[in-house]
Amino acid sequence: MQRSLSVVLALALAGWLGWAQQYGGTVVIAWGTDAVRLDPADMTDNPSETVLRHIMDGLVEFDEQLNKNPCLAKSWEISEDGTVYTFHLREGIKFHDGTPFNAEAVAFNFNRIITQNLRRTALFQPYIESVTAVDEYTVVFKLKAPFGAFLNHLAHGAALIQSPTAIQTWGAEVGKHPVGTGPFKFVEWVPGDHITLEANPDYWRGRPYLDRIIFQVVPEASTRVFRLESGEAHVATRIPPTEVPRLQANPNIEVMVRQTLRVIYIGMNNQKPPFTDVRVRQAVNYAIDKELLCQSILGGYADPADSPLAPLTWGYYSTGGYPYDPEKAKALLAEAGYPNGFEATLYTPKGRYLMDYETALAVQAMLAEVGIRVRVQVMEWAAYLSMLERREQEMFLLGWAPSTADGDWVLRPLFHSANWSPRDNNALYANPEVDALIEQGMRAMGEARYELYKKAQEIIVRDAPWAFLYVLKDINAHNKKLHNVQYLPIEILLVKNAWLG
Repeated sequence: MQRSLSVVLALALAGWLGWAQQYGGTVVIAWGTDAVRLDPADMTDNPSETVLRHIMDGLVEFDEQLNKNPCLAKSWEISEDGTVYTFHLREGIKFHDGTPFNAEAVAFNFNRIITQNLRRTALFQPYIESVTAVDEYTVVFKLKAPFGAFLNHLAHGAALIQSPTAIQTWGAEVGKHPVGTGPFKFVEWVPGDHITLEANPDYWRGRPYLDRIIFQVVPEASTRVFRLESGEAHVATRIPPTEVPRLQANPNIEVMVRQTLRVIYIGMNNQKPPFTDVRVRQAVNYAIDKELLCQSILGGYADPADSPLAPLTWGYYSTGGYPYDPEKAKALLAEAGYPNGFEATLYTPKGRYLMDYETALAVQAMLAEVGIRVRVQVMEWAAYLSMLERREQEMFLLGWAPSTADGDWVLRPLFHSANWSPRDNNALYANPEVDALIEQGMRAMGEARYELYKKAQEIIVRDAPWAFLYVLKDINAHNKKLHNVQYLPIEILLVKNAWLG
């Protein structure tokens, strides 16, 4: 009897171990768009940041609830006046190229981003006065003024630490040769096809469970779903709402729906007629039925936007937005001198955001009802971003989710006049009052900061540099054999702690 009980317990334990952490295996992630550049200081897109967060670590990191936790920094102190941050670093860590991680490496990374004109310079340069390595494992940040969201900014992907040696070796090409301290090493990148990472056996937190991760570019959503169902992929991103019921019925697949900080909008070139006229921009907003978009195109997996900030972003204020009113839109167009409407081109990616192309087509039909004749032009993601940087756009569909989870990293990059393309103010919006509110918000704290952001949102919505569409919910799915997949509200998908069981 005792022997039989032992056998039963052994079999039960073996079954339990089938779900315990296991080492080995390759995970394939089917996603809609490729990364653009794998240099944290010079990247602006979510796919690049997602890959980089598997290769590199930062001083601070977000968890799934957007709490800020120690990472490469084991602890820190903040001065009473809020202008000096002293970080104590973990010891004995090496970059993938074998060079040491230390305070000099941290100072090198941040001095590079604040002194060079990189795409993420604006995230830190306005705040940081100096970064100094005071000894091998202590680094001090001196701020120009107190900034309540500084730790949030250090949890942004732009603050990931890369090897100074790699930066010096590759120069402007370092974005094709990323070297960090993270759980996975970069192997190869075939643009438009895939990126491959392999496990770092010497990772300071211990070897990751997976052997390899392959980020596979699959623009068509239906193909991503097919590959997940067939077992060719373990994860599929941006699941169309119409596919959700079938996938939820599949016993081998788990569908994950998450609220996000992502606002989808249609930007208008505020420096190019007819969009120089605020009445035209307001007319575009009134002409679009946001509730219908959310229900019919997004299947309920989105909520109408009434601000450039999502409700989960710190500083959000509900302005009320623009109700659907096509007659008001027609009146504004007539008042602006366009009683018969006008023609314009609406640029859009396809597969970058959930139902992005379908949204563009629906907006095209809605605008036609008020006389705005729009030609929809699809562009590949990297080419799309390059077009925006050259300021060639008329209308463009884009999304923004602040990887700091803070309103500063919406208002300042997207609406301050100092940040026109090739930075992130692709609408080329300029309002001195908004600039002043944003700048005051950089120095304010707590409730005073919130009030400044509230006022800025009210003015921005009134000025209508965008058509504010909706706040996305993130729909992804993965094979149930893949455990501990993490979906952050900043739309970062992480499998660095995952395992196959």
